Amino acid sequence: MRSTAVFILATAVLLGYSTLVKSQTWSENSVVEQIVEQLVEELDEEIDVDEFLELLRYYHTRPIDLNKTDEQELARLLFLSPLQIASLLAHREQTGKFLSVLELQGIAHFDLPTIERLNPFITVSSTSTLEGLTWRKLYNDSEQQLMLRYGTVFQEQRGYLITDSTRSRYLGDANRYMLRYRFNFRNRLRLAVNMEKDAGEPFFQDKQRYGFDHYGVSLYVKDVSIFKELALGNFALQVGQGLVMWNGLSFGKGAMITSSARQGAGLRSYTSMNEHNYLSGFATRLSIDNWEITPFVSWRKLSGNRSITEDNSYIISSISTSGLHRTPNELRNRRAITQRVAGIDVTYRYKRLKVGAVGVYTGYDGTIVHDGSPRHAYSFEGDRLVNMGVNYQYTFRNIYLFGETAHAYGRGWATLNGLIASVHPKASTFVNYRNYQRNYHAVFAQALGEGSAVTNEEGIYTGFMFHPHRKIEWVSYIDVFRFPWLRYRVDEPSTGMDVLSQFTYTWYKIGRVSLRYRHRLKQQNNSERPPDREVVDVLKDQLRLAFQYKLSNKWEIRTRAEGVRYEKDGTIDFGWLAYQDVFWKPARLPLQANLRLALFATDSYNARLYAYENDVLYASAFPMYNGKGGRSYINLRYRIGRKTDFWLRYSQNHYLDVETVGSGLDQSEGPRRSEIKIQFRYQW
Repeated sequence: MRSTAVFILATAVLLGYSTLVKSQTWSENSVVEQIVEQLVEELDEEIDVDEFLELLRYYHTRPIDLNKTDEQELARLLFLSPLQIASLLAHREQTGKFLSVLELQGIAHFDLPTIERLNPFITVSSTSTLEGLTWRKLYNDSEQQLMLRYGTVFQEQRGYLITDSTRSRYLGDANRYMLRYRFNFRNRLRLAVNMEKDAGEPFFQDKQRYGFDHYGVSLYVKDVSIFKELALGNFALQVGQGLVMWNGLSFGKGAMITSSARQGAGLRSYTSMNEHNYLSGFATRLSIDNWEITPFVSWRKLSGNRSITEDNSYIISSISTSGLHRTPNELRNRRAITQRVAGIDVTYRYKRLKVGAVGVYTGYDGTIVHDGSPRHAYSFEGDRLVNMGVNYQYTFRNIYLFGETAHAYGRGWATLNGLIASVHPKASTFVNYRNYQRNYHAVFAQALGEGSAVTNEEGIYTGFMFHPHRKIEWVSYIDVFRFPWLRYRVDEPSTGMDVLSQFTYTWYKIGRVSLRYRHRLKQQNNSERPPDREVVDVLKDQLRLAFQYKLSNKWEIRTRAEGVRYEKDGTIDFGWLAYQDVFWKPARLPLQANLRLALFATDSYNARLYAYENDVLYASAFPMYNGKGGRSYINLRYRIGRKTDFWLRYSQNHYLDVETVGSGLDQSEGPRRSEIKIQFRYQW
């Protein structure tokens, strides 16, 4: 299999050097990675952001036309609040077409930081539709790219060393391959093809005789007669506040006030490498006067445990979301379950009012069952589920109202309602109430909440953002919640609280410094066995100081120090993390580099920390820092001519006082774990 990797990389090298003769001066705006970092820094766990990265980089090269854009397109940028989007569209309706992007400075709710973020992605030039399209225009005005990525861990892991066929082991090699092709005609006609093999998965052997473990295809067409959008293959839907249907990236609570209200982007193509959170089939959005109708159907094969009973019926005991098929058991469960989905989303718009209704049917070729434990007393069991929901949003002067109420047929209800208000040119506030009944279930729900699922939760989330000066920002929130029924590791109904406050000072286009404090209170079982087991308070406090500064046009530094205190049942654990990033971007060289040196120490897994890392293009790294040791990485990017790019990333963890790294089949000998990534992109 190593020879296969060499062949793929050699092919990429030949593609790259074919454009050496067209070399030219090259530089790139770093605004994309800065926006993603600011968004991801609000989270405490790993998420998949490669699709959002791809979207931002496209709009950076093909900016949004302010005279042609709509609410759905602007909502996809994520960093614009609903009030800002409504104000922009209202300004265009009242004063006519934009003459310059500078007009944003005179629109309500647009502060200087927002305009700086938005400016690289917008223009006032005209865009075209598919009318009058010819093959010549399609070829000359389209953008295409082919990307190849290779990655591997240098240390041999236990799963690759086992030869006994009766034991669990990795059936493939340690190499990871990825291939992606993109075709884009002015964002009106898009084709995406993804192929991926994870480390440990077979490649052109056994059950993977067709090569890659995962293949994904998405075709997207926009603005053809009454068909505003049309998607074939893999697609995603984002509706309302996510109580019924939400695929793809979503952010929860954080220091960005926009996260308090979901802005459903509706139908969109799905181009991420994530192998679970999407639909596959057909969908279209029709626009008739003030009405928009989006019917959709999906048919997918999922991985999971499906077995037959004595009466020849099928039961499903688990559905896998990892996308990994490395061991005999994982391969046996691969594509074992059939999922069928059909539904419709209807939206009515009138001025600043938007009202929608959505219905979704989800069926499986087996009955989903659970283990019968008390905490699963209200969990979904069955072979089909029907969800219905209504959602709304309305802007009245400086107040944005939003909400959604949903019902699982024959089961429970869920509702989420809130408002965002600009109470002063320098201050905004929000409040959000949610109530998800314990017997409410929706397969594709992703809504704001403390729990991982949209069920068994009630809470009030409120906060404010204050800009006393254009350089100063203060954001705070408090979320008080309760869980009416039992949860994992919580054998009683429980309550909790989440409080955050962050102060940020920004130097215009030069740097910024921020100080954040976060306090979380939740409840869990203590470590005793029944009957002595009881629910106790768990406290977690985090303090973070972050600094970034642009030393010159070539050099930039970013520094962070963070500490955490975890307390449960009288035991206190501490953890800390400190890192230094250095960025080098010479203006006249086709080369960029950045590196990180990090030190960390945690008393236990409970005191772990997370931090966003720069990676190769369209990849995201958000690793966990746990134990004691150091971590470092270096990223290199080299532009070979006008059409070809090369990335190299090397990272290493070094742990203290350990003889092995990892656990189970992932375990390797020694205190180090090293990884390399190589990536080529050819675009034309």
